[in-house]
Amino acid sequence: MKRADKAQRIQTILDGLYPSPPVPLDHTDPYTLLVAVLLSAQCTDVRVNQVTPALFARARTPQEMVKLSPAEIRAIIRPCGLSPQKAKAIHGLSRILLERHGGAVPRDLETLETLPGVGHKTASVVASHAFGVPAFPVDTHIHRLAARWGLSNGSSVERTERDLKALFPPESWERLHLQIIFFGREHCPALRHDLAHCPICSWAASKARARLEQKARSGKDASKRVR
Repeated sequence: MKRADKAQRIQTILDGLYPSPPVPLDHTDPYTLLVAVLLSAQCTDVRVNQVTPALFARARTPQEMVKLSPAEIRAIIRPCGLSPQKAKAIHGLSRILLERHGGAVPRDLETLETLPGVGHKTASVVASHAFGVPAFPVDTHIHRLAARWGLSNGSSVERTERDLKALFPPESWERLHLQIIFFGREHCPALRHDLAHCPICSWAASKARARLEQKARSGKDASKRVR
């Protein structure tokens, strides 16, 4: 099956499973989304959603956030991990938004990426979900599944993003980004996944890929038995 045909079939399945996928990070505007996405680095969405109510009760705008010290922000966001770096970034980007952007979150990717703590993926999420800018944020789920399904070779996140953008129409990117994440969490785990019974992997994954994952599972199971 050609990649383009495979992509079309995958999109049909995902549209059926998740016709209107919600953004999993609780937010009310571009700024709170930006902060929530920054906090989600190496942290679960569930944990971020547990932490942000307390943070946003103290400061939900750049004007309010810069009145807090990085130490105060760090004390609130500590459960999210990497709190020293994240607190410094949140305080720093809030100050820059006030100084250079009139307190508003910029909508273009290039400008977003100049903010402290904001990499390409974070900028893509904010641009896509807050402003409707065509972007395809690639997280670990998407990178993993694109390789598993044969839509990209898995050599790099940058390569995965390029390949997916070439396969799917821009108007589907925002929705598809969320659909693949939800599918990965609910149907397609990284470890001990039975490809034969997966709604997509059962036909999209190559035989070589299935053998590779089966071998990896067998090796891990054998290692556990030896221990």
